[in-house]
This record gives sequence, structure tokens and C-alpha cells, in this order.
Amino acid sequence: MTVSATAPLKHAGSLFAFALDTARASVRRPFQVREFLQQAWFVASVTIIPTALVAIPFGAVIALQVGGLIKQFGAQAFTGSAAVLAVVREASPIATALLIAGAGGSAICADLGARKIREELDAMMVLGIDPIQRLVVPRVLATMLVAFFLNGFVSVVGVMGGYVFNVVLQDGTPGSYIASFTALAHLPDLWQGQVKALVFGFIAAVVASYKGVNAGGGPKGVGDAVNQSVVITFMLLFVANFSMTAIYFQLVPPKGA
Repeated sequence: MTVSATAPLKHAGSLFAFALDTARASVRRPFQVREFLQQAWFVASVTIIPTALVAIPFGAVIALQVGGLIKQFGAQAFTGSAAVLAVVREASPIATALLIAGAGGSAICADLGARKIREELDAMMVLGIDPIQRLVVPRVLATMLVAFFLNGFVSVVGVMGGYVFNVVLQDGTPGSYIASFTALAHLPDLWQGQVKALVFGFIAAVVASYKGVNAGGGPKGVGDAVNQSVVITFMLLFVANFSMTAIYFQLVPPKGA
């Protein structure tokens, strides 16, 4: 089988066009409120337990690493602030995005892929119903909403886990850990993390929906589409995270700089 050298560019362009179509369809009426609520509950139900299981050790590992590094410099008083900064600004959005893509995104891709091979999407287009507006937009918005709240949940649990492990395993002072929260971190760091979660949720849902509605080849094709959607989403998430972090540092200088 011959693979064209321009095939990756073609797929990238198709994905970008699909994202634009989704954004444009999201402002059209009627809005599928019932589908949106059902998908929000579905995505939350498949991601909340993995998120809860990952959040505590994730925050603990960061607290141990940051605490050990800061202790070498003799700046234990800033352990809490550094841990909060690492969790809220970087770790929490990434953890949320990976869980959303791995659990919620794969479920969305499998659902739409199954509809595609059963020719339900073709039947909707014959009836004059836009599958993007009817099926994709509610899933994308629901994923963004769930990612927003899950990011806040991971941030809180991660900071609490870091507090416990710092005080118990690293002989940190509880009062010093809490009092140093605002030494390096400030409110824009929290908003950056929340905006990242929204963008990551959009990317995960769009990629999953794109691979789902373009699935083919029967059940095997759907399985391949799910695997491809997860891999592509992970790659795009790290690129988007780097870009957003670089822009943020240009717009909002570090506290005390």
C-alpha cells in the first residue's frame, strides 16, 4: 500500500476544518440541551473515579519532588508555594486532560464510530440533520465543562495530598506550608490552569469526534480510530500546553519578578 507524503498534512487540515465547523455550529440554534446534559453526566461518570484515584498520588509525587529540591537550597519556607504553583499551573491541567482524553475521549470516539459504521450519521444527513450540530457540539461543550470542574477538583486534592505528604514524610511545618501559598503563586495562575483545562477539553473532544465520525472498516476500524484519537490528543495536548505556558509567561510575569 502506497502512502502519500502529503497525507499527514491532509489529515491535519481536515481536523482543523472539523474544529472550525464545530466552533461555528456551537452558536447555531437549536442547541441540544438534553444531549448536552446527558453527555456531561456520561463524561463525568467515566472520568471522576480515575481522576480521584490519580489526583492524590499525583500531588504527593510533586510535593515530594519539589520539597526535596527546595530543601537542598535551604528554602523550606517556600515548599507550599512551589507545590501549589506546580500543581495548579501545570500538573493539574495535564492530569485532567490525560484522563479526559483517555477515558472520556475514547468513549466519545467509540460511540460516534459505532454510529458511523451503522450508517446512522449518513441517515441523519439524508434527513437534513447536521451530525456536527446534533451530536458533536453537545459532546465537545460537555467535555469542556467537565474538564473545567475536574481541573479544580484535581487542584484541590493535589494540594491537600501534597500538604499531607510534606508534613508527614518531609517533616514540614503545617503553618509554614499553608502560609507560603501566596509567596510565589497568585490568582492568574489559577485562571491559567482553568483556561488550559477548557482548551484541553476542547482538543480532546474534537479529536475524538473527528476520528469517530470518520471511522470505517467495521468494528476493527472503530478500535483503530479510538487508539489513534488518544495518541493524537496526547501529542496535541503537550504542544498546546507548551504554547499556552510560553504565552502566559510573556503576558503575566512571575510574582516578585
